[in-house]
Amino acid sequence: MKIDLKRDWQAGRLKLRGLAPTLRDSIAARLFWLSAGWLIVALVATAFLLTELYSHALDTSLSQTLDFYSETLISHILDTGDPASNDIFIPDPRFSRSGSGWYWTIADDTGQVVNLSPSLTGSVLPAITTPFNAQKYRTAALADEFGVRIRMVEREVTMKGTTYHIVVTGSLDEIFRLVADFRGQTLTVLGAVAVMLAIMSFIVARIALRPIGMLRKSIEQVREGESSTVTGAFPPELAPLADEVNELLRSNAQIIERARNQVGNLAHGLKTPLAVLRNEAAGNKTRLGEVVVTETEKMTALVYGYLDRARIAARTAVVGRKADPTIVMLRLARVMEKLNPERTVAFKRPDASLPWFRGEEADLEEMAGNLLDNACKWAKANVAISMLAERNEAATMLLIRIEDDGPGLSPDEAGKVLQRGVRLDEKTPGSGLGLDIVKELVDVYGGTLHLKRSQLGGLLAELRLPSARLGRG
Repeated sequence: MKIDLKRDWQAGRLKLRGLAPTLRDSIAARLFWLSAGWLIVALVATAFLLTELYSHALDTSLSQTLDFYSETLISHILDTGDPASNDIFIPDPRFSRSGSGWYWTIADDTGQVVNLSPSLTGSVLPAITTPFNAQKYRTAALADEFGVRIRMVEREVTMKGTTYHIVVTGSLDEIFRLVADFRGQTLTVLGAVAVMLAIMSFIVARIALRPIGMLRKSIEQVREGESSTVTGAFPPELAPLADEVNELLRSNAQIIERARNQVGNLAHGLKTPLAVLRNEAAGNKTRLGEVVVTETEKMTALVYGYLDRARIAARTAVVGRKADPTIVMLRLARVMEKLNPERTVAFKRPDASLPWFRGEEADLEEMAGNLLDNACKWAKANVAISMLAERNEAATMLLIRIEDDGPGLSPDEAGKVLQRGVRLDEKTPGSGLGLDIVKELVDVYGGTLHLKRSQLGGLLAELRLPSARLGRG
């Protein structure tokens, strides 16, 4: 089975970054908006249901009150024996106020009104068109001459051979006003309840999802190199996930270790046979010997080149490593000044806010060391090193700039020199593999390498690498 460590490492980095969801897609936001929406719908429906029940209760109470008043009139008629008697009344001041909606009348079978309430003087009640029921009773909701909506109750009573129609009314507008006030108060109260429940739902969601944030932070600490495993006390729902992540990290470390061992074994296994072939062929001055020497040297270069690539991929696939670039570059600058006393290596020390490199310190040293070594080889007198943090929407990158005052490269030459083994000057010592190794490491870490014209007149190498959060722990 072929293992692509570079692809797996970069895919793992993307997955870890995906653990930090945006607010719009977060579980807490979804729970909040779902619960808030449901609360609004439920409470509004509750408000209208309560209002309808309250309206029905008031209407029922009004009907019962009107039935009571109609029975009171019937009682007065039976007591006086005369439906037109002035002693017939209802002790409610509303029946004395014109346009109140509270009226009563007593009419004979021909429709002639024989008695009425003071509130109805000069007015006529609308007629009920619905038929009487078996109990000689009917009711309706109509409007009087003043536009007041009223509930009308009519009873038919026979006394001394004469049939009388007793009508009592009550104002429905009063009920409607009470219902409107009740609806407004209910919506206000339930709105306040909704706000409190929404706040409580938000708090509960945050508290309930806090372990997920803890797990994300623990994984981020592994990615940033602050921890080697996912640690923390997680609830039963998340504990298996944390265990699986730790098992994945352990399995990845084992795979990398096996790859390293296989690379070492292969290097040792091929080194001796190739050396024997080359030595034997070197003593043979024939054409065949020359061909064997040439081809074994090519084979040795290819083997070591691919072994270097495998070694680089295996080492950079390790999760949870970081290095301080200031210390690395300071050490390299001092070494290069000693190796090249005729060159001045100026290192502009960055401030404390510079992020760390997320990866192996040896890899950073190899990348920056190759670039700095090339700058010292080609510089006339001056080499400059600077570092800064380059921030964008996706991430923060560590930018290392190495420039010299040498002859520099044209755009075409800058593209060619990054190819494996390509050398523009065969006189300068070296194998031509330095920049290619840098490019390999840069690709593995997901960074970039650009060669430009320097302000010093020579070459400017811009190395962009992934950064880790500040800290040595």
